[in-house]
This record gives sequence, structure tokens and C-alpha cells, in this order.
Amino acid sequence: MSERIVFLYVTADKFETAKTIAKALLEDRLCACVNIFQNIYSLYHWQGKIEESPEVVMIVKTRGSLAERATERIKELHTYTCPCVAKLEVEILFKPYKEWLLAETRG
Repeated sequence: MSERIVFLYVTADKFETAKTIAKALLEDRLCACVNIFQNIYSLYHWQGKIEESPEVVMIVKTRGSLAERATERIKELHTYTCPCVAKLEVEILFKPYKEWLLAETRG
């Protein structure tokens, strides 16, 4: 069976945090690409209150077999005590893109 591709959906407090995490994941070959979306506004329950804050969203593109290691690395570098890291299974992916992603990550 061929390697599954997953995207990790991650939120962070600011662009600099996301960029630090992204560079570490790329240097460790735990992903092939990270998209960072700025100007996201989040509302959420935290410690008994409804909170609001600006955030950034990261989409980390990686192998399914690397998702746990990438998640651990994200938690090591993250500023949040409880970061959102959600694994999204990719059902359809352009074959040349998948081949590139596999070539750029640790097998």
C-alpha cells in the first residue's frame, strides 16, 4: 500500500511562532511544505470563559507516517499549552505533487 499523505491543521498565536515551527519541520524533513494564513480571528472556550484573539493557521503537508513525529515537534516549539494540531486525511492528490512531497520528506 502506498504512503498516505496527511495535512496537519495547526493554529498559533502569531506569524513568528508559525514560521519558527515551519522552518524546524522543514529542516527536520518532517514535512514538504507549510502554508501560513494570517489575520485569522478565533473565538473559543478557555478556562471557563469565552475568549477572542487573533491567530494564524498553518497547514503542514506531510506523510502519514511522519504525522506523530511532526506533532511532537510542533508541541515542543509551540507557545500554547494546548495547541490545536489536527490530522486531516488527504483522499485525492495530484500525482506529481504527491511524488514531490514524498521526495522531500523522510521515508
